[in-house]
Amino acid sequence: MKNILHIISSPRTDASASRKLGNAVVEKIKEKHADYIVTVRDLAKNPPPHLDESHINSFFTPAENRTAEQLDSIRYSDEAIKELLDADILVVETPMYNFTISSLLKAYFDHIARAGITFKSRGKGLLPEGLLKDKQAYIATSSGGVYSEGELKTYDFGEPYVRSFLTVIGINVVGAFRAEGQSIIGPEAALENAFESIAIAI
Repeated sequence: MKNILHIISSPRTDASASRKLGNAVVEKIKEKHADYIVTVRDLAKNPPPHLDESHINSFFTPAENRTAEQLDSIRYSDEAIKELLDADILVVETPMYNFTISSLLKAYFDHIARAGITFKSRGKGLLPEGLLKDKQAYIATSSGGVYSEGELKTYDFGEPYVRSFLTVIGINVVGAFRAEGQSIIGPEAALENAFESIAIAI
């Protein structure tokens, strides 16, 4: 039995294009694999705290030496990482805000980037080695403009960032779908184009 972890980061609900696209990706996976179990982590409903000194000190304290306060401080991180470790497939969705991802998703990434758990350093200024092997991910994004090509492409710090982050922690990104150009062709047409682009690799 395989597990899908569906990560939602839009603060909007019914009007969110990224939520609709992410749901469509999950549905396409379920069409092929009806027995897959879906776990949803909605960052808008259960927002990750932004990292502060207590989180960072707790991360770098050996597990056997952590105080009760430190264990409480990293509870969100530990729970999020357990979901991640249990998952076989991730569906990560985010709207584009100011050329990049939502702050909710960035805070979530900060909690799951844990040395010795999701990555390990290779030293010498090299990229870390990802420890989350044998996992696949799909990315679902939405934007008012068109950022996959043309004049705005160099301003896309959303999808490339998500792809790079997941790759660094060892996850293989097998698809990225965009509901883009909503302010140009309208939300419905942008979503329809995105739905038609969905291709499941498994």
